[in-house]
Amino acid sequence: MIRPEPPPRPWRLRRLRVCGSTERELDRWLTTLAVAERSDPAATLPLAVRAERQRHGHGQQGRIWQAPQGGVWLSAALPWPAADGAALGLAVAVGLALQLEDLGLQPRLKWPNDLLVRGRKLAGLLPRLRLRGDRVRWARVGIGLNGVNRVPAGAISLAAALTVPGQRRLPIWHPQACPRRLEQRVLAALNWAMASSHRPEWVRLLAEQRLWRPAGGFELAGCTWQIDGLDLDGALRLRRGTQSCRVQRHF
Repeated sequence: MIRPEPPPRPWRLRRLRVCGSTERELDRWLTTLAVAERSDPAATLPLAVRAERQRHGHGQQGRIWQAPQGGVWLSAALPWPAADGAALGLAVAVGLALQLEDLGLQPRLKWPNDLLVRGRKLAGLLPRLRLRGDRVRWARVGIGLNGVNRVPAGAISLAAALTVPGQRRLPIWHPQACPRRLEQRVLAALNWAMASSHRPEWVRLLAEQRLWRPAGGFELAGCTWQIDGLDLDGALRLRRGTQSCRVQRHF
């Protein structure tokens, strides 16, 4: 498989010990740049805010959650092509999946915004495009990746995912799961997404290959559908007998 080689990107990165929300901190940073530099912040991208601990993180549909120390909690703003480029969420998910595959894992994309390992949530994504009319000003994405932190039921840390199944005790630490190393992998994943943003079909294909397809089907409007695949814009294609439909992301 040929993968586009991500060029090095001059990231501007702020690291915080604790904050309410990396999304809010990124909002403030972009506003400050616009005022202080008297220019469109898009000229300064990519940039990211990462916190060791987050008290009021923002998830899908505005859900609030706490992010303990030991993972990577990061919000980034990056340049993106026109709206007909690759789907932002798919590109970032594939970039992160490739990084995890380099560690020997087999992540699966649970549509619309989670990465699973062994059927449990390892990472979550919150992608958004900032538009001005029909033009994309920049892309925003929030990433939460469990490293060596404690996780709730249904989730898994990277330290646990890298443990051989069947071992009696799970480690609370693993050198590949330490936050500083994971930060570099997350930035590499974002670089991959940017480098692949002009190849929507390539991104869609790689995402579809990693798509989680639950045996019990996908529940929608009280009915069970089978997952058929992904569209270029990141929509999920479903089928039920002779019926078919598309489901879009909603945040």
